[in-house]
Amino acid sequence: MEIHEPKVVLLAISPDPEKLIEEAGRTCYLSLSKTTDDSEKNFIRNAIKRGHHSILEHATASFRILGASRAFTHQLVRHRIASFSQQSQRYVDESEFNYIVPPEINNNKEALEIYREFIENSRKIYNRLREIGIKKENARFILPNALESQIVFSANFREFRSVFNLRLDRSAQWEIRRVCLEMLLILQAKVPSVFGDYTINRDDWTAYPGL
Repeated sequence: MEIHEPKVVLLAISPDPEKLIEEAGRTCYLSLSKTTDDSEKNFIRNAIKRGHHSILEHATASFRILGASRAFTHQLVRHRIASFSQQSQRYVDESEFNYIVPPEINNNKEALEIYREFIENSRKIYNRLREIGIKKENARFILPNALESQIVFSANFREFRSVFNLRLDRSAQWEIRRVCLEMLLILQAKVPSVFGDYTINRDDWTAYPGL
């Protein structure tokens, strides 16, 4: 099955993350007595502007990402201050795999025909290898990067900002921009003091911090 849109699901987030970050930060300055019901907002924004980003590491979030390719996950896992759990091609039967179609190919009739032909040939070869007794861990060598690969991604908020700064730039590939924009939108709603400074352009899936 062809997939054209990724899906991002928030699995978990630190309880009351902004208050957690504020308490960590105020511990540095012994200013806990200045804490009020809504003091975390300005405190966090000022800390980010001053470059005091280490306090963001105390809060974390976890996402499940579906409808994205192994080409995408190969880029995502390069961010090493994070945790990943990815669909295994060694243990999962990929005979009925889903695959991603890049917009540039989808918008080109000739390219799309060539692309689909290659994908279906890969599927046939994979299934034939399995039929003659080749293990999944070896048959997977002919699978293309276009295959959907589910992944769970967990990181602290400082690392999320680092990922967004790199992967929501216009120079990043379209697919990782789309996924990261979905994560950013969720985090902006949940933790506006940490991620609310990003200016978003939904037309090209880019975003830039306002620092």
